[in-house]
Amino acid sequence: MAAEFLRKGDPTGWFEALYKEAEAGQSVVPWADRGANPALVEFWSAHPHPTDAKKALVIACGLGDDAEQLSAWGFETTAFDIAETAIRTARARFPHSKVQYSVTDLFQPPAEWQWKFDFVFEANTVQALPVGIRLQAIHKIADFVRPGGKLLAIVRGREADEPEGQMPWPLTRNELNEFVRAGLIEESFEEFFDNEEPPARRFRVLYCKP
Repeated sequence: MAAEFLRKGDPTGWFEALYKEAEAGQSVVPWADRGANPALVEFWSAHPHPTDAKKALVIACGLGDDAEQLSAWGFETTAFDIAETAIRTARARFPHSKVQYSVTDLFQPPAEWQWKFDFVFEANTVQALPVGIRLQAIHKIADFVRPGGKLLAIVRGREADEPEGQMPWPLTRNELNEFVRAGLIEESFEEFFDNEEPPARRFRVLYCKP
């Protein structure tokens, strides 16, 4: 499906198509685990951050589980996805949520979001995009972080000399360094294997904006 939309010149249009199929029971959204990202929860357990009066943003929030977790930790949370069906489903799943859900295109975000958020969470969005727009996506994400704020990125990882493989394309450290070239500072870098079968190699990186 992603390849089909890419051929049409619409590299992000397949997300809405996939969520619609899943809503109709014709497909499955592979990353919709109906629970907060375990690597996010693990990170927060080891490195809790102040949340009082802090604003958080979840990139491509899907069905809302990560956004709800950040809200539960005390953030004033905004979450967006380009897929209208995903946002509608998230709102239906959490009818009393404090999260501000939004149908938004990463490449055309509201101007007022620039440098607004104290904590930005990105998991697996960049690596689902073709290389031609990946760097632009990274810079857009970096621009959401306010001075003194943090960005936590969790991605599938690979070495530069390893094959790129199929989507979701694992990212190299050099590709992730584009966040640094976008004006952020790398505070910590972790490499680990998750509990998938077979286990997937992950990078978890914390950045801050000076």
